[in-house]
Amino acid sequence: IYGMEPPDSSVQSPDLVSLELTVENVEKALQQLYYDPDMEHKNVAQKWLTQAQTSRQAWQFCWPLLSPDKLPEIQFFGASTLHTKISCHWADLPTDQHQTLRMQLLSHISHFSSGPKMVLTRLCVALASLALHTMPQGWPQAVADMVRVYQPEKEEVNANAHCLALLELLTVLPEEFQSYRLPQTRRAQLREALAGEWTAVCPLLRQLLQRQEGNSQVKERALRCLSSWVGLDVPLHGESEGLLQDCFAALSDPELFDTAVETIVSSISQPDCQRYTDALVNLMPLVLGLHDQLKAAARDGDMETSHGICRIAVALGETHSRTLLEQVEHWQGYLALVNMILFCTGIPGHYPVNETTSSLTLTFWYTLQDDILSFEEDKQVVYLQVYRPVYFQLVDVLLHKAHFPSEQDYTSWSSDDKEQFRIYRVDISDTLMYVYEILGAELLSNLYDRLGRLLMDTERPKAWQDTEALLFGFQAIAETIDVNYSDVIPGLIGLIPRISISNIQLADTVMYTIGSLAEWLADHPMMLGNVLPMVLQGLVKAELSVSSVSTLKRICRECRHDLAPYIHEIMTVSQDVLVKDIHKSSQCMWLMQGLGFLLSALPMEEILGSLTTLLTPHIQRLDTLAHQEPSPTAKLSIIHILGMLSSLFTTLDISRQDEGSEGTTPAQARPNPVVVVLQQVFTLIQTILSKWLSDSEVVEAVCGVFERSVKTLLNDFAPMVQQLSEMLGQIYSAFPQASALDLTRQMVHIFAGEKDHFSPIQALIELVTSTTLSIFQQGVYNWFCTNSFSGVLSLKFPETPTAKSCSPLGFLLQLPLPLCHHQIVGSQSLCCLTEHFSEVLFCLNRHCPVLLAQWLKEGLRVPGFPSAQVSMEQKDTFSQQLLREQTNKRRVKEIVKEFSLLCRGMQGTTGYSADY
Repeated sequence: IYGMEPPDSSVQSPDLVSLELTVENVEKALQQLYYDPDMEHKNVAQKWLTQAQTSRQAWQFCWPLLSPDKLPEIQFFGASTLHTKISCHWADLPTDQHQTLRMQLLSHISHFSSGPKMVLTRLCVALASLALHTMPQGWPQAVADMVRVYQPEKEEVNANAHCLALLELLTVLPEEFQSYRLPQTRRAQLREALAGEWTAVCPLLRQLLQRQEGNSQVKERALRCLSSWVGLDVPLHGESEGLLQDCFAALSDPELFDTAVETIVSSISQPDCQRYTDALVNLMPLVLGLHDQLKAAARDGDMETSHGICRIAVALGETHSRTLLEQVEHWQGYLALVNMILFCTGIPGHYPVNETTSSLTLTFWYTLQDDILSFEEDKQVVYLQVYRPVYFQLVDVLLHKAHFPSEQDYTSWSSDDKEQFRIYRVDISDTLMYVYEILGAELLSNLYDRLGRLLMDTERPKAWQDTEALLFGFQAIAETIDVNYSDVIPGLIGLIPRISISNIQLADTVMYTIGSLAEWLADHPMMLGNVLPMVLQGLVKAELSVSSVSTLKRICRECRHDLAPYIHEIMTVSQDVLVKDIHKSSQCMWLMQGLGFLLSALPMEEILGSLTTLLTPHIQRLDTLAHQEPSPTAKLSIIHILGMLSSLFTTLDISRQDEGSEGTTPAQARPNPVVVVLQQVFTLIQTILSKWLSDSEVVEAVCGVFERSVKTLLNDFAPMVQQLSEMLGQIYSAFPQASALDLTRQMVHIFAGEKDHFSPIQALIELVTSTTLSIFQQGVYNWFCTNSFSGVLSLKFPETPTAKSCSPLGFLLQLPLPLCHHQIVGSQSLCCLTEHFSEVLFCLNRHCPVLLAQWLKEGLRVPGFPSAQVSMEQKDTFSQQLLREQTNKRRVKEIVKEFSLLCRGMQGTTGYSADY
């Protein structure tokens, strides 16, 4: 904001609450809003001005604010007020004043055509809103009238300014239509009316773009205006086709290049364009004509130009792939376009450091493949003959683009560049998966042959990037495609040990490739010895943590019944890396899950011994921590060890052994090894809880150990039901927490129907229920403010996922509505949360409307609750509207949103209405 003088600091800010709605007082409020250093004063001014905009007097005081002698920020507020009144309070204006208002706006837009720009734009938006309210009956041919009023003669002094004002008006009109919330019938009516006005806009834009003497600013605005109108699905034939050709001509002007690209892309990306086949075919030579400019830009490192031309080629080729494929008489033109896009995919440079264009093309290759395979078989054969060679070239290009740079260059990249390159390679791997749909097994054979020649050629020096890229291609396909029947996989497994690993990136890819073949190895266990030693070698290296641990986990899961010859080595290396803390916490959890799969396949008599050997160091460490004074470091270590136990017990499932065993002791007669371990550490866990019971994260970790065990063991967990029920009761009665509720639910689901366990489960439910009721009886709001019931507190959190997932929503039927309503509807919670809590109110109204009516009556009769902004009459209206809607969830959301706006004093404000 500029132009206003700061207020005299010695003068006290006016008391706006008592001020009348006059022009002078509006100016005072604006001065207070912009320059008063006190945020409370600013907020008061903002609130007063918002109320002023929604008042009936605003229709009158907005015009003096637009006087030429006023400062720009005052004029801007006047223009914004006009838009607010027209868009949100149109019904307040008598019909006989519509014509006068229109003429006033047309006059003021002409006056402000030379600026300030911000005032001109708001006035244009206001007139656009008026047009949308009155078209087509009240203002037929509105757009044609605008063009007639503002289109200047060349000799006029303000010709350029009037032209820019007209273009601004024509640009904001479709944008205002797109942002309006309208009934479907009215929207369709307006869309048809606006589309009919295109005949007045198109010739004007062509005229402006074709002017030899026209300045770049006018042409740029003309291009932006076209971008705005194409969203209305204007026809792409006749004069419109000529207008699009004018846009291609604008690409030769460096000042217009970026805007012309945006306009062309938005124009040809409209799905409705598919109706105009001839126009699309006619566009192909224009796009192909840019190929030389594209090559020159790529050669010169002009990323902006190559990026723009690529966007145009992809927009045409991808949006209209099937339509253009069907034009068989123009197959050579479309093939040339496909090859142009292939050039863009392989554009020189490393993404994202030296080029950012190639990533734009990747979805095109999926679209083309999908369209080709959607044709009937006889047509498919023809298209595959043409495009299979292109896809083989694409494989070469993609693998080349996936190459890592030299280690020296890669070291110089920023962490953000490295992450973008990683994501880019993931996109390439997805694209290779789609390519496989076209090329099939021949693609794997091609990759295998190239890798074999590369590794077997000992005379020619080879870069590690070449080997890595070919393995990357294999891994990308094997990750998602069933390669169990491929005849090249045995050869690939034989080649992998021949790879000389000299680099972390290559080692990572080797690990991931082995992991992607885990299912194949399960069917060919004799090949495990070729690759498992490489995985274990990688396991001891921190820099290969993610790839080696995830690969070992996959092998243990898929091949667990065939790992007996290697189990000692796997356990030894795993125990060693866990004790030495080589891996981060998340990788330790993965490793424990893998070991759980591995131990599940052992004979029953061996599992407990292996478990004891594996866990003893960690249990001893946990015992030491349990007897230390609480500290942040001790807390992290405790949670880490408990997390490893949870992860191990998630996958250690011996139930399948019992199903397949014959002549052995029944499972019920044998203590489950997990139960034995839990019984051994139970006292230790109680010791931990005695010091950490008020810490929700530690309690959550403890409950996680038992919850994972219960889910995996089911009825085999029975020996621990009594003592765990007692411990849960102690946890919840001392410090109620959501994790204890979750574990209680699991226990109830599994054991409440068992006669032998009914008594402890019943006692647990009674204790949880009585504890919860006592919380509400002692004053729920005060209790929440002083205790750590994290789930209910999350009702006040701004994060939407937190609000959606908080477990205590189950208690909302007992929760006094005024608390919930005050926190959500009447507070400053983020607008996006209102939708989720309106669903809660909808459920309450559907299942217990009598109670809801009672809570609404009791809660809303409190003066000033939930907000001083709403009157008793408005609160009654809200209650009546809400209670009427027991089946229409969408309507309940609207009611709650509107009441929320009332509570904030923001009803009728366009910004908030749009956000809602």
